[in-house]
Order: sequence, then C-alpha cells, then structure tokens
Amino acid sequence: MSDRIVRRPDAPPPRLDEVDERILWVLASDARIPNNRLAAAVGIAPSTCLVRVRALEDAGIITGYRAEVDIARLGFSIEAMVSVRVHAAARHELREFAKRLLRVPVVLDVSFLAGDKDFLVHIACTSTEQLRDFVADELSGDPSVATTQTSIVFERLVADREHQARSYGELRRWQA
Repeated sequence: MSDRIVRRPDAPPPRLDEVDERILWVLASDARIPNNRLAAAVGIAPSTCLVRVRALEDAGIITGYRAEVDIARLGFSIEAMVSVRVHAAARHELREFAKRLLRVPVVLDVSFLAGDKDFLVHIACTSTEQLRDFVADELSGDPSVATTQTSIVFERLVADREHQARSYGELRRWQA
C-alpha cells in the first residue's frame, strides 16, 4: 500500500515543463534506469529528479512500471484480436462486460471502440483450441454478445520510442 496522494481522475492534469517531459520520455524507453542516470540524462540533480518523478507518480501521470514479457516464449503462441459487438439491449452493461472479460486469464487487454464494434479484446492462447473455446464460451455464449470477429496476430511490432522520435513535443508536431 502506497502512502502517496492519488489525484482524483476528474482533477485537471498538472502543467508539465520540458524537464518533466524528458523524464517521462526516458522512463518510457527504460523504466529501470537508476535515478542518478535519469537525472544526468535530463540535466538535473538526482535529488530534484527524484522529487519530480514522485510528483509525476502522485499526479497519476506515471501509473506504474512493468516488465515486457515475451508471452510466446511462455507457450502462448497464438495471439488474437477479437472485435465484439453487444446487443443494443445490453448497452447499459458495457463496463461490467469489459470488467468480466478482464478476469478471464487469456485476456491481455480490452479496448472500448467507437464505430460498429464495441470492444477489441486482445488475447493470448496456447492453442487454436483454447482460442476457439474462449470465443465460443466467453463471447458467443454470452447472451449480450451480438457478433464477434476474430483476427489472428501473425506478428506484433512495437514502436521504439528511443529511435522513433526524441520527445513528446516532436510527436505532437508530427504531420504526415
């Protein structure tokens, strides 16, 4: 349990300066960087850096630190994206439906969508049979689900922020 103050979700976001954004940029590419190296990378004292990182955590801008796990190496060789449309009569239960899906062990994440589908469910399975059972039992078998469409992920590529751009400012200014 943390003793840090947690901001209310409806509170306005704090104003960030260039140093805060550089801290976030470096942490996004290497969350395990020691504080002294982070401070050197953004050009401030280690004590100042630590205060700023804690302030970013307290403000809810940094929401956590995690390890990237190659799930295929753990035996989950089948990844899929399943788009889900629920019946109009079940629209009032969308959030509860999503929360229930997040409790299913093979579900990695659930995204609410605008458009003709309501959700995109990212799952990882050990076999096509496990994928079939998830779609049949957890989705198609649910009376609130109108339709599903399953797409197998052949390969997932993730943006390398370190080489893609140099700052959040550069991302904001990007134009095609």
